[in-house]
Amino acid sequence: MYIYLAEFIATLFFAYVVIATGNPLAIGASLALILLLSYRLDIVTVNPAITITLAAAGKIAPTEIIPICVVQVLGALVALEIYKRYNL
Repeated sequence: MYIYLAEFIATLFFAYVVIATGNPLAIGASLALILLLSYRLDIVTVNPAITITLAAAGKIAPTEIIPICVVQVLGALVALEIYKRYNL
């Protein structure tokens, strides 16, 4: 259950930085921050394409593909709503 929450928060943060700034340095820094903060978790991918690739490589169970991808899409949609409503 923690992996889903971590995926949601990481995707929300990353997508918000991408939407709000569009700055390559900020995007890279946010991705590096996510990886540094989540190094003790199993896998935080932030991207459905990476999730599917890791499942094909045997690093993630095939039954985890759909829930993780759904959580990532929901995190990105929440980031979009935060940006549209508050535009911080």
